[in-house]
Formats: sequence, structure tokens, C-alpha cells
Amino acid sequence: MNIYVYSDESGVFDKEHNDYFVFGGLILLGTEDKENWSRKYSSVEKKLRKHKGVDLQYELKATQITNEEKGKLFRSLNGCFKFGVVIREQNVLGRIYRSKKDKQRYLDYAYKIAVKRAFEKLIADGMIDPDEVERIYFYVDEHTTATNGRYELKESLEQEFKIGTYSYGFDKYYPPIFGEMKDVQLEYCNSASKLLVRAADIVANRIHFLARTEQKEKIKNIQNMNVIYLP
Repeated sequence: MNIYVYSDESGVFDKEHNDYFVFGGLILLGTEDKENWSRKYSSVEKKLRKHKGVDLQYELKATQITNEEKGKLFRSLNGCFKFGVVIREQNVLGRIYRSKKDKQRYLDYAYKIAVKRAFEKLIADGMIDPDEVERIYFYVDEHTTATNGRYELKESLEQEFKIGTYSYGFDKYYPPIFGEMKDVQLEYCNSASKLLVRAADIVANRIHFLARTEQKEKIKNIQNMNVIYLP
């Protein structure tokens, strides 16, 4: 089985002016699942475009539509498995913000752990057989990450899910979740041309809104959602 992970971010990673930064997205199990959700989300998007009188060149990202429209798009994903991480920026060590590289490494870590916890939940619920997973495809909304930063994220995902990791002192080995997996693929996408990355944007935006308006109980009650908090 192949797994498809679509994700986006919401917020600004800057503790002087922001309290929360969020990654959120979708986890789709198999090609058929991916195609089914693509059709469902596309249908809702088309209806919304028609209602707004806009064409395909208009990108329906969360920042460009009303709260009511966001709600319709989000509810269309009720049966889809979703994940997220809420980074409580005021709790992050100040030195992490001083270097672009440290900021990116921390965000990569947060993203990786959020996906890992979601996978663990799906395995525990019997939705994934770890021995049957062949490949994981990650689709991430493109941002200003440098080329070497993109390589580091791919390497980190491979270590976590395919190769295994070591503790800081290299005295303990943590085996990968998917020991038989063949490959990890990472693609940075323009959400204007990637339907399910736009869906991930809606998920990330919803989590961010509920976090910053102190409605964490509502996050907990979202159908088919696994959210973690860091630090």
C-alpha cells in the first residue's frame, strides 16, 4: 500500500508577534482513497467557485474565502483522516528563533512528529498494517525553504519512517515504523495547482483558528483528527 500525505502550514513562526504556528493536513491510505477524496473535494470546490462566480485561476485558499465557505470545505473532509501539530511559540526556546537553520530544523521536527503520531494512531486502530506499506508520498505547500533545507526534511522523514533513528548520545536505536518500506518521496507543491494541498490548507487554518481563539476542546472533538501540541 502507498500512503499519501498532504500538508500546509498556518501562522508565522515568530514568537514576538505570534502565539501559535500550525501544520495540518490529510493522510490518505492507498491510491483509491486518494482518488476518492480528490473527487469529493473537487466537487465541493467547483460548487463554491460557481457560487462565487470565479474561475479555476482563483485559488480557494483559506485566506481568500469567508468563514462560512471555509466551513463548507472543511466539513467535506469529515470522513478523511486528518492530522496536525500546534506549536506553542511562547514555550519554544528563544535561541531557536535566532537562526534560520535552527527554525527550519525545529519546524521539520514538529512536522515529522505530528505525522508519526498520526501513523501510530492509524496502526493502533487497525487502519494501517505497517508491513504492507511500500511508499509514502509527502506533498508539502512550497515556501521559502532553501534547497538544502528541503533535502534535510526528506532525509529526516526517511530516517524516521524507513531507516530508524538513534538517541542523542547514539546509545539507543529506534526502529522505523515501516521496516519493509521501499521509498519516501517528498514534493513541494504550489497549492494553486495541487487540489489536496488546498484541502490541507483548510485543515491547517481550522486548527490554527481554534488554537488562537482558545477552543482546544473543539480541536479534540474534530472527526478523524489527530493533533499534538509542542513543546
